[in-house]
Order: sequence, then structure tokens, then C-alpha cells
Amino acid sequence: MNQIKFLVAGIFFGFLIVKSEALTWFRIQEMFRFQSFHMFGIFGMAILVGGLTVFGIKRYHLRTVSGEPILLKKKPLHIKAQIFGGLLFGIGWVLTGLCIAPIYALLGTGYFAGILVLLGSLVGVFSYGFLKNKLPH
Repeated sequence: MNQIKFLVAGIFFGFLIVKSEALTWFRIQEMFRFQSFHMFGIFGMAILVGGLTVFGIKRYHLRTVSGEPILLKKKPLHIKAQIFGGLLFGIGWVLTGLCIAPIYALLGTGYFAGILVLLGSLVGVFSYGFLKNKLPH
């Protein structure tokens, strides 16, 4: 029963993604061609909300829904790995016109190209697990 709130939050997030048109191929192509501000506005708002959330967590020492303290630890910066990963992610995004974040929203709305994105992300995750020790981190 405790997991229901996370399901509801996920459904709400999926609803927002669908209604904002953030998962449509046309909006993503407009962004990559710099023809529309729409997606950049969505990303800008996400950065603003995320930044304010992190500020609030640190300032007010917020806790999880189960009462545990939220610990925000600094992660090491691996420039080569992040550039390589970002390029790989970006190439996949440009080629498919789909982002991996809303996979379930894509499938839930009937965009069955989302199946290819899901399969591609699974191949990527397993490939990373296989090659992890050989990659620059």
C-alpha cells in the first residue's frame, strides 16, 4: 500500500510529459533544429524546480516519506566518461527522436516505437555492465 503514492506520482509525471508534448518526435526535432523554444523551456523549468528542491532539502533538512534523512553526497567528476556518455545518449536521442526517460509514458499512450527505446536502453545497460571495467571512470 505504501507504494501506491509512488505509482500515483509516476502517473502524474507521465500525464505532465504527455500534455506538455515532451515525448513527441516533432517537438524533439524542433529542439535539435533550434526551431522552437518549447523543449528548452521544459528543461529550464526542470532545472529550476530541481535546483529549488535541492536547496530546500539542504536548507530545511527535509526527510523522505518514511522519515529518513535525505543525504546529498558529492559525486566525482569524470569528464571523459561524461562526455562519451552524453554523446552516446545524444546520438541515440537524435536518431530515434525519443528520450529514454518517458519510456512507460510512450508505451502507455500507444507510441509503440517506445518498445525500441526500451530495448535499446536495456541493451545499453547490459553493455555498460559488461564493459564497465574497461571504460574510463
